[in-house]
Amino acid sequence: MGEGRGSVGSTSLVTMLLLCMFVFHSKMIYAATYNVGDGQGWSFGVQNWPSGKRFSAGDTLVFKYDPRVHNVVKVSQSGYNSCEAGGGSGPFTSGNDRITLVKGPNYFICGVIGHCDLGQKIAVNAN
Repeated sequence: MGEGRGSVGSTSLVTMLLLCMFVFHSKMIYAATYNVGDGQGWSFGVQNWPSGKRFSAGDTLVFKYDPRVHNVVKVSQSGYNSCEAGGGSGPFTSGNDRITLVKGPNYFICGVIGHCDLGQKIAVNAN
């Protein structure tokens, strides 16, 4: 005897799909958005801005700045430490860049020469 419409097999499949969609959607609901540098924005001396904040993978950082003067480059730890954008992604240049954090360390610098050395860089660890 074959399975008919609405059988236990198809009901279980639909239930599993709905459960998976709920779990994925709930992670998106709880993602936070942070304005880098708060009211100061993405500018010099912002390197300590992440201190005391808890970040999660999927959170969004918003970098607000004057695009005629600054940019944002996602770099490796080495690029962050040396203030060198070579090999990084970007640069982002809109002046209102939205970047989603990945799990683990995330490093960002301003790629304009000298700006990173003046503290226009942040390191964010996302759980």
